[in-house]
Amino acid sequence: MNVRGGEVAPAVVGTPTPLEWKFSQVFGERTLGEEVQEVDIISAIEFDKTGRHLATGDRGGRVVLFERTDTAEQCGGNRRDLEVWDYPVSRHPEFRYKTEFQSHEPEFDYLKSLEIEEKINKIRWCHTANGAVFLLSTNDKTIKFWKVQEKKVKKISETNTYPSKAAGNGNAASSSVSSSPKQYLSNGGSPNQPYNSSINNDLSFPPKGISSLRLPVVVTSDETSLVARCRRVYAHAHDYHINSISSNSDGETFISADDLRINLWNLEISNQSFNIVDVKPKNMEDLTEVITSAEFHPSHCNTLVYSSSKGSIRLIDMRQSALCDSHSKIFEEREAPGSRSFFTEIIASISDIKFLKDGRNILSRDYMTLKLWDINMDSGPVATYQVHEHLRPKLCDLYENDSIFDKFECCPSGDGHRVVTGSYSNLFRVFNCSMGGTEATTLEASKNPMRRQIQTPSKPARSISSTISRVVRRGDSEGPGFDANGNSFDFTTKLLHLAWHPSENLIACAAANSLYMYYA
Repeated sequence: MNVRGGEVAPAVVGTPTPLEWKFSQVFGERTLGEEVQEVDIISAIEFDKTGRHLATGDRGGRVVLFERTDTAEQCGGNRRDLEVWDYPVSRHPEFRYKTEFQSHEPEFDYLKSLEIEEKINKIRWCHTANGAVFLLSTNDKTIKFWKVQEKKVKKISETNTYPSKAAGNGNAASSSVSSSPKQYLSNGGSPNQPYNSSINNDLSFPPKGISSLRLPVVVTSDETSLVARCRRVYAHAHDYHINSISSNSDGETFISADDLRINLWNLEISNQSFNIVDVKPKNMEDLTEVITSAEFHPSHCNTLVYSSSKGSIRLIDMRQSALCDSHSKIFEEREAPGSRSFFTEIIASISDIKFLKDGRNILSRDYMTLKLWDINMDSGPVATYQVHEHLRPKLCDLYENDSIFDKFECCPSGDGHRVVTGSYSNLFRVFNCSMGGTEATTLEASKNPMRRQIQTPSKPARSISSTISRVVRRGDSEGPGFDANGNSFDFTTKLLHLAWHPSENLIACAAANSLYMYYA
């Protein structure tokens, strides 16, 4: 970790004790020799604000929900409340598979001759009301607003009467039916108007009367099932691929960002949005940078930040003007003289940004480093954390196999004391960002001798054919290798997506199609 000398230290104060990370559970882990399907690779992870629910999205357009099951204490209860929540007592955080639904399907834009993949790019939780949870999911072009709610199962009973009652009621029914209805029907609707008697048998009642006709009845049982319903679809607002969505603290609006524009939406209105940022030049040949990520402030509904491919972060205030092309502040690191190379601009591109919970600090991830910024100081980052510096001599190989364009995510802990991001070989690194903290822990999300495997429920068969092309690996960089210091790296396995629980030291991370959880 490099802390800029002579400048303000991070706003997070106090040095917490080092954490001992332990394996908690895994979902969807591969068995020996099992081949991973492209459609099952996880592409998005997100905890809700309470931490009781976790959502993942995959390349097949499916969203899977998990629910916390270990204790009721996190919900404000005590041990006696366990009887109410019906949660088994556990020594570590534990989640269970809750439900899944198909969020997006593959599409084809005939006007542009463009195939739109079903891959889920981002998931963001919204408000919770009346026991139902709401979330946003997006692929490259279309955003959807989902409501997931428990509903009582309706079943169909066999008949409307029991056989014993039907036999008893049959005589009463037949005896109560006089001959006048027969005469009425046989005469064609009027006793005084004769009608053809050849249809009398066709229009007469059954021999045992009306009660012999059995009708099925729909009844509501005590069983419940989870139902996911798409409430709204926000489409046709982005010409380029959507790279991020972010819910606002007002609970009413959200933003979506692509390479050149950021749009502001109202959750209740799906047929129109307001373009608040547009960096598209009049002549596309003059384009020098694109938007890579955007995030709302956690508590100020008028403030948001977005990052660019040149390594800069812009803070904008929507109260200043309707079109926020002019930023309030810009955060970027000064380039050291003589340090520029062919790869400088590529590795400076920011792949993800997150606000810390206090709203004062911003966390950003570029290809090589993790940076912490103070919104009150735009001269540079207050701290820089080296993620995989040992790969710098391998930048040529990383460029040849396109790994240098991998987009790693980052996230802070709920208390703001630590930050985490992923790397290759399914590794993820946890850094202490408190004042004076030097803790840096490296964990692997696939090898743990204390693993307790959790069986994933059987999932419905999928008929969706993936259109995602595999990255061609060339040269000697196909398998794992070692650098001069003995650090291992494997470009074919990468941990891009992870999430930190909002109130506990619990990290969920995705390695291919497997979801791993670690706690401290």
